[in-house]
This record gives sequence, C-alpha cells and structure tokens, in this order.
Amino acid sequence: MHIRNARQTDIDALVEMLSELFSLEQDFQPHPRLQATALSMILDDPSYYLMVAADAEDRPIGLFTLHTLISTAEGGRVGLVEDLFVIRSQRGRGFGRALLAEAERIVRREGLLRLQLLADRDNSPALIFYQKNGWSRTSLVALRKLP
Repeated sequence: MHIRNARQTDIDALVEMLSELFSLEQDFQPHPRLQATALSMILDDPSYYLMVAADAEDRPIGLFTLHTLISTAEGGRVGLVEDLFVIRSQRGRGFGRALLAEAERIVRREGLLRLQLLADRDNSPALIFYQKNGWSRTSLVALRKLP
C-alpha cells in the first residue's frame, strides 16, 4: 500500500467509494455524475488535495480530500478533511490511519494552523476511529442551507 496523489484515471473508482460513503451518511446521497464533476474540480485546483491509498497494483482502495480555508479564528490557513474512506474489504489494516497521517503531513508541510473534519454523528465506527487517532469532538454544530 502506498499513498499518492489521485489522478483523473482514478475518478471512476473514487466515485464508487463516495457512493458507498454517502449511503452511510444521513445528509448526503450518492450522485455519481456530481461526484465525478467535483473530483475533477478538486484535481484541477492546487489549493485542494485529493489523495488515495493504493494497493500493490496501484488501484485506489481509500481516499481523502483536504481543502484549505482561511480561518479568522486562527489568523491564517487551516485544513478541512472530507471524504475519508477505505473500502470495506481493506478496513482494519491501517490504511485509514495512513491516510490521516498523510493529511497531517500536508498540514505541517503547508504550515496550516488547524485540521478539522466533519463526521456523521450516527457513524459510531468512524467516530471511534477518529478518537483512537487523536481527534477530539468540538462544541461546534454543523448547519447548512441549500439555495
């Protein structure tokens, strides 16, 4: 297993992963065309990172996106991890940990001041995973409004 930048040729595999991820989350639904469009946009923008864990044959088996934002609270750039996911058959083998470690390396390298993520409150396995990896809950509540 190795971690690498995603490529346009990975999009179909990544869309499949996102479809499975979004089927677990209450707030989102899988829409393969929309996910493919967004993944292409991320790959084209150097302020975002789209990383994959790949197997020995270089096929993606996990992913994360890292978006950079400017935080007025921190007085500088911060990172937001989205879409951390490892395919079911590869879970429990350290790939999720490796992806999080890569996100943390990027944060240090880029001088980002904070790293955060959102997780579905009903996804207990994910919440336990994040806690075991040193993440802590905040008092913030995520809200959204669609146009």
